[in-house]
Amino acid sequence: MNLSRNQHTIASSCQLSGRGYWTAKEVQVVMHPAPVDTGIVLVRSDLPDRPSCPAHVSHRTDAKLRTNIAQGSAKFEMIEHLMAALYAMEIDNCIVEIDGIEFPGLDGSSKPYIDTLAGAGLIIQAAERPRLVIDQLITLREGSSWISAAPVPLGTSHFGYQLAFDQPGVIANQSYGFSCTPIRFSRDVAPARTFVSEDQAKALRARGIASHVSYSDLLVFGENGPIENEVRFKNECARHKALDLVGDLALVGVELIGKFISYRGGHSLNGRMANALHELAIQSQARRQSGFFSDRRHAA
Repeated sequence: MNLSRNQHTIASSCQLSGRGYWTAKEVQVVMHPAPVDTGIVLVRSDLPDRPSCPAHVSHRTDAKLRTNIAQGSAKFEMIEHLMAALYAMEIDNCIVEIDGIEFPGLDGSSKPYIDTLAGAGLIIQAAERPRLVIDQLITLREGSSWISAAPVPLGTSHFGYQLAFDQPGVIANQSYGFSCTPIRFSRDVAPARTFVSEDQAKALRARGIASHVSYSDLLVFGENGPIENEVRFKNECARHKALDLVGDLALVGVELIGKFISYRGGHSLNGRMANALHELAIQSQARRQSGFFSDRRHAA
């Protein structure tokens, strides 16, 4: 099967704005078309010299409850919802400017990014997409949590998440999996929102974090279900975790062909898998180049 596909960028610049969950700062995000092989590059438009950082796992920094990247003074927080949208829409090359450190929380999902990017349109570029085809089972563990990458018989990748708790609570155990196509992600995954329990929300606010975030900005679960809100899907929490998984693994910087399942995992475990897949991508590229030069020597 020939899995090669061309790279894409957006057809025109587009923008959106909102407040960050953690910083409470109002920011504007502007996304621009980019040439082939640029990748996704984030730019701090609010800082002198406009420092930038490739959205790649090699620049990932550990943070609780979100994914951050940094290169020198170019620091960016909570990038996973943007990255999930770009990856699922098959946008390989894009310059993303932001006038602050944290990307906006919006409604807690990737849907605003999807809607904005869909309005900008897509351009097919004259270069092949870099990709990594998973040909072996990889499993990483952290305590009772694990994440795996496995081969798939077809060329469409599958992402799944299993949400489970040690004790029954206000959020039910649930799972979700999907084949990652632009249509499927936009319809069934992008609208799934960030969620917390009421106890977690109170603990964050007691620390002075997210005090501006209302019950309409994300899902807060109390004893009787979402507070002043309604779920968009019965398993919305698992769908959002699958969304985060896509966004975190997008930092590998290539199209991923495989089945990726997380059981009770989070950003930290996703980051470890992204690192492992990046190493595989490097090895795969080296093998292809070695075979290319070997073929040339044989032909000569």
